[in-house]
Order: sequence, then structure tokens, then C-alpha cells
Amino acid sequence: MEKLRVTGYELRNPKPGTRNSKQMKYYVLAGEASGDLHASNLIKEISLIDQQAHFRGFGGERMEEAGMTVLKHYRDLAFMGLVPVILNIRTIRKNFRYCEQDMLDFKPDVLILVDYPGFNLRMARFAKAHGIRTFYYISPKIWAWKEKRVYKVIAYVDEMFTILPFETEFYKKYNYPVNYVGNPLLDAILEKKIEPDFPKFWAENKLHEKPILAVLPGSRKGEISVLLPTMLEAAAQFPEFQCIIAGAPNMGIEYYRPFMKDSKAPVIWGKTYEILTHSRVAIVSSGTATLETAIMNVPQVVVYRLTPKWLFNFLKYFFLKTKWVSLVNIILEREAVTELIQWNFTLKNVVHELEKILYDTKNEKRMLADYRDMMIKLGEAGASKRAAGLMVSKLKAYHSNKN
Repeated sequence: MEKLRVTGYELRNPKPGTRNSKQMKYYVLAGEASGDLHASNLIKEISLIDQQAHFRGFGGERMEEAGMTVLKHYRDLAFMGLVPVILNIRTIRKNFRYCEQDMLDFKPDVLILVDYPGFNLRMARFAKAHGIRTFYYISPKIWAWKEKRVYKVIAYVDEMFTILPFETEFYKKYNYPVNYVGNPLLDAILEKKIEPDFPKFWAENKLHEKPILAVLPGSRKGEISVLLPTMLEAAAQFPEFQCIIAGAPNMGIEYYRPFMKDSKAPVIWGKTYEILTHSRVAIVSSGTATLETAIMNVPQVVVYRLTPKWLFNFLKYFFLKTKWVSLVNIILEREAVTELIQWNFTLKNVVHELEKILYDTKNEKRMLADYRDMMIKLGEAGASKRAAGLMVSKLKAYHSNKN
């Protein structure tokens, strides 16, 4: 029997291909592109252990390719910010009702939630009220803001599977044990990791033979509209580099053109890791991409601006619980990468920080050393496999005890 060791647990998992006497039904909910990616890898790993597994829920193309019946695409759920939520409140309520009724009809053995707390915590409450076990994969960032959501997690979530090392201590404050499985970004990146081949990359993407300055402006239209113009203007100050924009999977070129002004920078989709592999430096919107960039060992400047400005001040004063906003700095508990947030996000500051990376060897070496320390804290790859093994084992144990 294969042994699995995670956060102090030692569980025995069935060998891949072992059939259960009962078909397990998994209802999975992911509301963003990153959730679609990590949920798809989780579904693949569960399917290797439980060949009779039946998956259904909300997600995207990757989850569908992994074998799940996707009822609603995550782009139909992506309403971020106060105004968009108010304008689409009827659609949001309709999505809730549809999900609730379909779950009751499907009668899943478990509901697996992937991040996206606004939607998923409500569904966790619904599942609890109807006796459906709930697993949460990738904790909401309640350690950063809206910490009171932890009480909803405690009340409605049967098992939490975390991906950041410090989350174990956070939940420990509330006497809520969690399962730390490691970070699935390591799996996703290692799966696509390639050795740099500059001539091939330049030729395939019709690029100049110049070093690359990558721009990652986020995955939402609001982020792109606010961040991209200044990011491109800063990149233009370094004519010895060619600027490339990493396109979000759910955004067409029409979302980028209005904010590009005179820039001729190409937007390339579906190749973010390839872009980073061949990049000398990157300007990155705060979020998961900062961690991806660090794992890819690319020096970066982290930027973000929330509009209207008073909203950020309000959230920071009443809700924000962390000193930093980028995952790299939060994990290391020190400033490894510079964060230019709100009023600090200016053309002058971005250019200055890029110069410090490109022309100050000592500063760049320090950043790369910090990346190595971060990798040690993240641990080994294999998070998706570990999470799947734990979930199936716990689910089988629950049904065995129930019977």
C-alpha cells in the first residue's frame, strides 16, 4: 500500500485503479481561471485513485477536459467589486439557486470548493444545511482580509486543504486543524517547465531578437484598465528590451487595445510560463502571478491600484490584516520584492525599481536568494496528488464509519 504523509497525517490510499464498491459523486466549484487550473489537476488525481468517480459542477475548460461535467463557466460568475455585483445581483442570485437545486438533484458524496469565497462560502452553508460533506481546497485569503469569514469556514467546512505554509498557524489560532498539502503551482509550473530556447520562442511568436520585459496586468478588466497603461509606459523607458503582455485566458484583444495607447507590445495567450521562462524581468499585478513569477525565478516589480482610491483606504483600515500584499513577501515575512501599491504605483517608481533590478547586480542576487528561501518554505511538488489522496481516504473513512 502507498503511504501518504501530509501535515502529520499518515494515510493509506488505494493503489491507482482500485475500484470502490460505490460510485463516488464529486461536486466541484471553481470561479476563476486559477481555480479551473488547480481543480482540473485535482480531478485528474482523484480519477487515478477512484476510477468510478463522477464529477459535476461549475468551472472552465480545463476541468471539463479533466472529465467534469461543467454546468456554468467561471466567466459567468466573475463579478468583482461593489458596482458590478450590484448591477448583476439578479444574475448572481440566479446562479446560486441553479447551483443549489442541481446539487440537490445530483446528491453528491462531497462538495469540493476551490477558493472563490464570495460564492463558495454560501454554497458551503447550503451544503451543511442539507447534510452534504464539504471539502475546501485552497483556502480563501481570510488571513489577509475579512478574517471574520473564518467562523463560516469553521461552521460549514468539514475539511480544509491549504496550500500556503503559514495558513496552518493561522487556523490553529481558532483551534481548527487543516491539511497542508503544498502548493499546486509547483505542479502546474513543473508540468510545463521547459529549457529556454530564445530563437525558437522569438520565431514562433514573431518577436524581435531582444531580451524580454514581461507585463502581467491581471486577469480582470478592471485590473487591466488601471494597471496596463502605466506598466506599458514604464516598459517603453527600456528600449533595449521588447515588452510582451501575458494575456488572460478569458480576455480577448478587445479588452487590451483601449488601454495600450501607442504601444505595439504583443499580447500572447496561453503561454505565461513560456513568457516568464524567456524573460529577463517582469512587472506583475499583485496576486497569484507574483508567486508564479518567483517560482519561475524571474526578478519582478509588484504593482496594484484599487479604484476608487478611498475604497483601498477603507479596506486597509478596517479589513486588511497583512503588512504585504504579494504572496512572495507574505510567505517570507519580509520584503523580497518591491510592492508599488495605490499612490506608490507611479511611472517614476516603476522605472526606478526596474533600474534597480537591471543595473544593480547586488539587488538582483538578493531577490533571487529570497526566491530560493521561499521555495524551501513551499516544500515539494505533488500538492494535487496529496490533496486527492487525502480527500478520497477521508471520504471513504467517513462512509465506512457511517455504515
